[in-house]
Amino acid sequence: MAPPSAADGLGTRLRHARMVRHMTLKALAEAAGCSESLLSKVEGGHATPSLAMLHKLAIALDTNIAALLSAPAVTSSPVQRASERPSVRFPAARAATPSAKSRRAEGSITLERLVVPSPGQLLQGDIHVLEPLARSDEQIHHIGEELGYVLEGELELTLGDQSYSLKAGDSFYFPSTEPHSYRNPGDAVTRILWVNTPPTF
Repeated sequence: MAPPSAADGLGTRLRHARMVRHMTLKALAEAAGCSESLLSKVEGGHATPSLAMLHKLAIALDTNIAALLSAPAVTSSPVQRASERPSVRFPAARAATPSAKSRRAEGSITLERLVVPSPGQLLQGDIHVLEPLARSDEQIHHIGEELGYVLEGELELTLGDQSYSLKAGDSFYFPSTEPHSYRNPGDAVTRILWVNTPPTF
């Protein structure tokens, strides 16, 4: 069964968050650096933003990506079964200088939720699944800390101006205030156990 699109329920929660803050479509679009047209499509469930754009929208709304993507947890069970793990798929990031080859080659990113986000939660854990050549788009930064462990495949992690090549078995840690991005430089799927606090995605 294919994971749900990031657009599933996102538009409704995004519109609700905007209206609660008494922001117009134009004001939010300007704050996030996107067009009103794109934002309208996202709210209507007709477009899916990149991770970087969703991060900007979350900042502009003084919330986090997890709150925009996830309905409140309906279970108090401390166990999340693999067969019931929710996941969110993001489309391929757009290349800075797009070409027909890059548009065909770049893959998507799927976040498999290890914990369903809930209000007041301080820790978030996901498995980031990167298709070949998938990347997180532009660098982002925010409050918090992050650590990860490469389960399989290759990972290129960029922190500021420094890039690091990691393979299965390697781990990383960095303060989230450091501008960061990542990509799968290989031709096989990469899976990363990724934990951050406070919840961001």
